[in-house]
Amino acid sequence: MSIIALILLVALLIPILGIVVDSPIGRALARRLEGPPATPPALSDLGKKVELLEAEVDDLMRSVQALQDETAFLQRLLEAPSQRPNLPPPQSS
Repeated sequence: MSIIALILLVALLIPILGIVVDSPIGRALARRLEGPPATPPALSDLGKKVELLEAEVDDLMRSVQALQDETAFLQRLLEAPSQRPNLPPPQSS
């Protein structure tokens, strides 16, 4: 009798297993067993491009800051000619 009960138990578990595997819970378990999704190559390339662009923006910001400093210095030179000492007129011999 135990062999018949075992065969009957297996025969009943097959449809139950099919229902569980096809359910949303079974799909969620399958996704969890697959592991974390791999990053697509296009996305990693995009990340590298963003990093390069950020580095370029930083370089440009430093260049703009240097130009602003130079412009401020030249502006101060042009605005304050009266503060410089006057040179004596040239003497003719």
